[in-house]
Amino acid sequence: MSSSWPIVYMGTPEVAAVTLETLLPGPDPIVGVVTQPDRPTGRGQKTIPSPVRRMAESYGVPVVAPEKIRDTNLLETLKRWNPRIIVVVAYGRILPKSILELAPHGCLNVHYSLLPKYRGAAPAAWTIINGEEKAGVTTMQLIEKMDAGPIYLQEEVTLDSNETTASLQVKLTPIGTQLLLETIRRLKEGHLEPRTQDEAGVTFAPMIQKKDGLLDWTQPALAIERRVRGFTPWPTAYTQLRGKLLKIHRATSIETTRQGGPGEVVRADSGGFWIATGDGTLALEEVQLENKKRLPGVDFIRGARIEHGERF
Repeated sequence: MSSSWPIVYMGTPEVAAVTLETLLPGPDPIVGVVTQPDRPTGRGQKTIPSPVRRMAESYGVPVVAPEKIRDTNLLETLKRWNPRIIVVVAYGRILPKSILELAPHGCLNVHYSLLPKYRGAAPAAWTIINGEEKAGVTTMQLIEKMDAGPIYLQEEVTLDSNETTASLQVKLTPIGTQLLLETIRRLKEGHLEPRTQDEAGVTFAPMIQKKDGLLDWTQPALAIERRVRGFTPWPTAYTQLRGKLLKIHRATSIETTRQGGPGEVVRADSGGFWIATGDGTLALEEVQLENKKRLPGVDFIRGARIEHGERF
């Protein structure tokens, strides 16, 4: 077994920065990092570097942030870094064949689902939205087809009843990091053979857009509750109230004999803020009117003077 493998690391968001931080003190040197370019962020649209860039630079690791993944300068830089393997965690772009085949051991990816389920950009969110009881992490070899490469290792976790995308990602990130370290160790030992994905079991997790957060009150209460949790922290589930945007941060499907049409307020008092749906009732536990602070649902209805029978 080789004593160390030079690694090029490709990633962008906080989850990738956490994984990078674990790899940096390890036996395999991170010889270079590739991340997305600095982007305007927040209300002030201030340009800031990605979490991965900040982490790499804090350790003095060389970083490049190409605008285009097929940039010839990037390819020359990767060749100069001469990695034995390229590790990819939430980089955010499909890699061309020239990069996939550059390192002797290819590109190793950490994907936050139990592949072949939930190929795509938002596996944790769609796992929750679709009501899965299990989630997990997969290490796999990248190929040109999105998230379709052979699988190395997987680990499964059980979702909590109130799981959000934010809480699930916190749960999966350290599991993914340890699975990545184990995968690299076993590849170096020559004791790990990948297995082909079962195409019959493929499902997809497409990128989520802001418009996806708009709630459809004709859906069942349980489905809406899952969307509220799945869209936490982004884009946040929302609806319209009196011509203004109302974010729904926490909500629970409940059983009640109170009846109403989809989107109708069926309770608005100290006992709860309840909305009828296409099937069942949703209790709004924490909400936020545009340009206002987050409030418990029962506090919000007092200030906004929400009444029984009002509709979203």
